[in-house]
Parts: sequence; C-alpha cells; structure tokens
Amino acid sequence: MKVIKEKHPLIMRWTHWVNFPILTIMIWSGMLIYWANDEYKITLFGHTYFSFFPQWFYDKLHIPHRLAEGMAFHFLFMWFFALNGILYVMYTIISGEWRELVPQKKSFKEAWLVLLHDLHIRKMAPPQNKYNAAQRIAYTTIIVMGFGSLITGLAIYKPVQFYYLTWLCGGYHLARIFHFALTIGYVLFFMIHVVQVILAGWNNFRSVISGFEVINEKPKPIIEPNTPADEKPIQ
Repeated sequence: MKVIKEKHPLIMRWTHWVNFPILTIMIWSGMLIYWANDEYKITLFGHTYFSFFPQWFYDKLHIPHRLAEGMAFHFLFMWFFALNGILYVMYTIISGEWRELVPQKKSFKEAWLVLLHDLHIRKMAPPQNKYNAAQRIAYTTIIVMGFGSLITGLAIYKPVQFYYLTWLCGGYHLARIFHFALTIGYVLFFMIHVVQVILAGWNNFRSVISGFEVINEKPKPIIEPNTPADEKPIQ
C-alpha cells in the first residue's frame, strides 16, 4: 500500500535550492577574479606541465578582463551565501534535525557499504533513517566547507581588518589556497551529488521539491473480533 509521508520541511528545501544558484554565481564570479592572478600550476625549470585553467578555457567562457565585475558579484553574493548557511545551521540546531545529519560512529563503516550498494556490488544497503551514512558524512562535510569558505573568504577580502582570521588561516596566500581548494571541493561534491540523485530515483528527488515522498507500507493485519488469541490474524 502506497503512503505519502512528509520528509523535508519547507525551510530545509528553501535553503537547499537557494544555495544552488548562489553558489553557482559565487564560483563563476570567483573565476573572473582568479583570472587576474592565475598562479596555481605545476612548473618545473621554467616549463608549466599543468595549469588548472589554460588560456583557451578563459577565452572560451569570455572570462578575461572582467575582474571588477567578478569582485562586485562575489562580494555581494557572499553575504547571501553566509546568511543562507547560517539560517540552515540555526534551523538544524533548534529543530533537532542535526541528529539526523551528524555522522555516527558506525557511519564511516556503513558509508563504504552504501558505496558498494550504489555500484551494484552489494545487494543490500545498510539500514537508514532519514539519511544514510554516506549522506550524513557528505552533508556535514559541506557545512564545514561552507564555514571554511566564509572564514578564508573574509581573510582574503579584508586581510587588514580581519587580520586575526588571516593569521588563523596561516597568512593571506595560504588562505587563498584553502579558498581555492574548497571551491574545487564544491564542484566535485556537486558532480557526485547529481549522480547520487539519479541513482536514488525520482521519488527521492520529488521529496526535495514537494517535501513529501511516496513509500510502500505493508498493510496491518486485520484481527477479527472474538478470534482466539492462538489463531493467526488474517493477512
């Protein structure tokens, strides 16, 4: 028997979907800024063997000479990114949803079993509540990454005013490296997240939009009146 069950409250869905366009704009505007000082590459004896973004990449996306535009968008939308993240974290704490998100002791072991199940190597997936072990680890990690982006971003944005944050990050250049690495992490997370959504199926995706999911429940056994206790109920 199919039953409609509430899964994701409105505020969880709101912060989830709002975060996607904000983060997309942040990454795009960050690329416009990064172009002005593209220094992360592998160079040996004056020869560059690897560069994250070659010149053809910049030219194809029309990134060059848009530094001021990138800074304007980046410094504006970073506040929306921060406020949206703070709203999400505050809600999970106040509502108690953090209990469903924070990894448990067994989560790291079960996450491996979830991966084997997703790869169709293992038939049975570990038991789960609202989120499985892999989701717990991934969603908690992305929250920590968001906090890290905010700290390193402020350290780069105002290294004098927020000198204590810059010092905490190991200096301006190290803070910039951390900020760049976290951005790469967001892109990788997004790619894996999309694959996981496809593997999970339409029902899971629908629940993130509507807040409800359709589940199959076994009908409860019907016990006829005046039935002796030792007789089996009718299924």
